[in-house]
Amino acid sequence: MSEKILEIENLTVNFDGFRALNNLSFGLDTGELRVIIGPNGAGKTTFLDIITGKTKPTEGQVRFKGRNLRPYAEYQIAEMGIGRKFQTPRVYLNLSPRENLELACNRVKGVFSTLFKRTPSPEKRTVSGLLETIGLVPKADMKANLLSHGEKQWLEIGMLVAQSPDLLLVDEPVAGLTDEETERTGELLISLAQSHSIIVIEHDMEFVRQIARQVTVLHQGSVLCEGTIDEVQNDPKVIEVYLGKEESQHEDDLRPMSQPVSAEDAIAT
Repeated sequence: MSEKILEIENLTVNFDGFRALNNLSFGLDTGELRVIIGPNGAGKTTFLDIITGKTKPTEGQVRFKGRNLRPYAEYQIAEMGIGRKFQTPRVYLNLSPRENLELACNRVKGVFSTLFKRTPSPEKRTVSGLLETIGLVPKADMKANLLSHGEKQWLEIGMLVAQSPDLLLVDEPVAGLTDEETERTGELLISLAQSHSIIVIEHDMEFVRQIARQVTVLHQGSVLCEGTIDEVQNDPKVIEVYLGKEESQHEDDLRPMSQPVSAEDAIAT
């Protein structure tokens, strides 16, 4: 059985009486790619905030490679090997993809070393490899502001990988992407999963089906169920959340009940 890289036990987060996470427990194996889904307000963003140290738990523990993360600041947790990609790409638009990756690879972040130090040969090889991995070799030296939205997403994922994290947290990577870009993003994440542990937050169920072996469903701050995509989509509790008690919140997104509604269609809303 694989060693757990991430363990969350009995985690609760209160915001002025509101429980964003409620007695949540979760585990991720080393080398696993896990997708987290759930309706709006399920606690997905808070879940990532807790792992990265942006938010501290009211109760419970988060352990990364066996170490309790509670005492550590965000930058210290990042240095331990946790990297996070947000929904909106955060790249330097006036720099080229190559320059963006060189900055991400630079282990010495001082102003003078960043501006004046030549990129060492090993880092140049790393950058060249990353450009190939993310599919931006033909556009390596053009300004990043000329890239498509999907290409900017791939560049930021490359910048994250350049920092050598053990765990990648990726938040809605295919929002606003074309079908072709979505498929290529899935291929990229599957490729990276060969050498990294990855958690992906996503709503696009076709994309989830493309990349996920295991899916975790969050609801009201707790884990509702876990399993393969087929198991999750046919779980009575998931169907009830999306078509039953939660119907009034999603009624604009669902088909009229007189028409057949599959679990997959419901979860995709």
